[in-house]
Amino acid sequence: MTEFARITPKPNGPLIVQGPVQIVTQDGREIPVPPRKDGRPSEVVVLCRCGGSATKPFCDGTHKRNGFTDAPPMSPAPTG
Repeated sequence: MTEFARITPKPNGPLIVQGPVQIVTQDGREIPVPPRKDGRPSEVVVLCRCGGSATKPFCDGTHKRNGFTDAPPMSPAPTG
């Protein structure tokens, strides 16, 4: 049985990726996933959704400082 990655968007935050994952650039170069603090391969990857991370594609917490929200934009009020 193949294990699949699970991707969960955190409210107003990053994408949490759990399971086997390989991150590849547009030109096919693999971006190494940072290891866990104990040196073992990471089982969870946290990806930026706000566009402000200095460590893209990985989240660095910038969404907390730049006011990122995942709420849909408000529709304009009907006129007429």
